Amino acid sequence: MRIDVPDGQHPIEYVWGDMVPGIGMAAANFSLSVYAHTTLGLREFEAARLRVAQINGCVFCLDWRTERDGQKVEEEFADAVAEWRTTDAFDARTRLAAEYAERYTLDHHGLDEEFWDRMTASYSQLEIVELTMSIGSWLAFGRLNHVLGLDSVCALPGH
Repeated sequence: MRIDVPDGQHPIEYVWGDMVPGIGMAAANFSLSVYAHTTLGLREFEAARLRVAQINGCVFCLDWRTERDGQKVEEEFADAVAEWRTTDAFDARTRLAAEYAERYTLDHHGLDEEFWDRMTASYSQLEIVELTMSIGSWLAFGRLNHVLGLDSVCALPGH
């Protein structure tokens, strides 16, 4: 970890809350809102989230699985996300969510008209904005946690 955290303090709570409360709490609220207010289906949401996590290398994000109404994606889902181009486990919207996450994260300047034609054929404008904000959140905060080494010292509940 690249930040000194006092003994007995939870690393993410300390860095995000105690160190920079004016920024960290706003970031945390944005991050939580992505999960609390999404209208996207669980599989497309998780395909985009996991693809960003795979690219960022955030250990915590890679281990996390979003749960909705007692449902989570299957164990093999993360492997399918890594193979989004060729997997037969995804419908068109889920594959497109993984593609968007990858392209947004690695080459946002390369999002061409052909891509946007496919996006607007599969997703409403509201869903596109929501997915874009979600990907932005995961990109920023997953990288922040990984760069500062927070992702390797935080355990998920139940782990």
